[in-house]
Amino acid sequence: MKNVAIIMGGYSSEYQISLTSGGVVYSYLDKSKYKAFKIHIFKEKWVYVTESGTEYSVNKNDFSVDVNGDKITFDVVFNAIHGTPGEDGLMQAYFELLGIPQTSCDYYQSALTFNKRDLLSVLKPYGIKTATSYYLNLGDVIDADLIIKTVGLPCFVKPNKSGSSFGISKVKSLEELLPAIENAYKEDNEIIIESFLDGVEVSVGVINYKGKVTVLPITEIVSENDFFDYEAKYLGKSQEITPARISDELKQKVETVAKRAYEVLKMKGFSRSEFIIVNNEPYMLEMNTIPGMTTESILPQQAKVAGISLTELFDNAIELALLR
Repeated sequence: MKNVAIIMGGYSSEYQISLTSGGVVYSYLDKSKYKAFKIHIFKEKWVYVTESGTEYSVNKNDFSVDVNGDKITFDVVFNAIHGTPGEDGLMQAYFELLGIPQTSCDYYQSALTFNKRDLLSVLKPYGIKTATSYYLNLGDVIDADLIIKTVGLPCFVKPNKSGSSFGISKVKSLEELLPAIENAYKEDNEIIIESFLDGVEVSVGVINYKGKVTVLPITEIVSENDFFDYEAKYLGKSQEITPARISDELKQKVETVAKRAYEVLKMKGFSRSEFIIVNNEPYMLEMNTIPGMTTESILPQQAKVAGISLTELFDNAIELALLR
């Protein structure tokens, strides 16, 4: 029986969602094959949390846990941390140095995809379309007129490196721009301002399933709010329709682009990319490498429609990590 460390929590605003994802992985893992351990990773502590809530410190030198004189080591790590340090390459590099396999992509791909600006720049030469954008770093002079001239109105102001729509604003007037930029800077010191793409929003899960790159059924996102924000994602203010209500021809086009992005980047593990379809062309917004794993999350919904249970989904991720 393999010892699986499910890492969850993290250092970002997304820690609560990550704890839920990690809990779902823990519940659905095949108990006949794996002995699962909940490992909470926070800035102030890394701990193994038992069923009764007792905490044991993780030894960061070799990622082991001492439980009353018994040293526990792990065969594989299931990464369920959204945001830093689980989705930006830090944990991936750490485990690579320790020689412990983990379920997400490698550290370079994690760091690249976590940085929306860099990701889109790398994918552009491969014919993957993106919104018109304007970049700001903390301390840059803000020329509001130039920004609006470049991206138009309405536009989106986003932190470059954050998830779950924290810090994102839809800006409809010049007056709203500066407050939106200040709001985004609360999450990150780099900002991406993008033109508004008016079209159908879809989310596309791509995974390696049993050794084959597989595009899961596409989800269409219909938000009650102005865009697919935190409330829409987690508080039921959106409809997520799987499979998406798009033509077969368009479905094929989106699948091709999502699969190409996965392969070009030499991805491993899970990925979920967001696109907006304008005039029958998919425009990529971002790619998540540790997508939500709650039972309501998009990727598990897509797997379900594809006939893959959560237990099979998680088992596959661990098997592939162990094969590496």
